[in-house]
Amino acid sequence: MATIKELIRTEEAGGISFGNYELETKSKLSDFEYDGDLYKVKTFCEITKLERNGMFVYESVPGTTVLDMKISDKGMIFAVEGTDNTQITVEMEADSDYKVILDGMGLGHMKTNLGGKLSFSVDLNPDKAVQVEIDRV
Repeated sequence: MATIKELIRTEEAGGISFGNYELETKSKLSDFEYDGDLYKVKTFCEITKLERNGMFVYESVPGTTVLDMKISDKGMIFAVEGTDNTQITVEMEADSDYKVILDGMGLGHMKTNLGGKLSFSVDLNPDKAVQVEIDRV
């Protein structure tokens, strides 16, 4: 298990890791500075949320641990751990097409809504992180 205890941290590889799906009670951390932005994380077994400068970035139900998330203007990449079937929603560019890849297997092309939200489900296991790639088409 790669659950992080700090709720959010910067990784040597350049991304951020956040969330702890093992927590029984809600925990949050605000004003975490990374790459010139301020991040806020709320996490526990039922939900994990990440905001950047007060704006939505990531949400999972139930809660997850996200490892080495990197965001670019073309998409994002991260590994995710958790339990059970998990619904993940991320903020991307509004009304755009994206290719979602889980552990090398394509889920196909998905279109964001007018608010820029992209949602997908993934079966998670606490013993193995699933690699997620989201690329603009």
